Amino acid sequence: MIRITLYGRADCTLCDEMHAVVEAVARDVPLALEMIDVDGDPALVAAYGMDVPVLHVNGREAFRHRVGEAALRARLAREPG
Repeated sequence: MIRITLYGRADCTLCDEMHAVVEAVARDVPLALEMIDVDGDPALVAAYGMDVPVLHVNGREAFRHRVGEAALRARLAREPG
């Protein structure tokens, strides 16, 4: 199963938009979504600052700020197995 990690924060419109895209794709593509609020970890605040959302696919950064359904589907199609 493909692991998706969405780094974001509360009250972030772009984060909400990216989450909605991931949820839409997840209806057709089996994946495990983990959402991480960067404000809950000082190391993540230092790493990302205001530069969220960030989407990782199987542990590797894939998108920052925005992603569309077609781009996410294309990226997930390149994942093994």
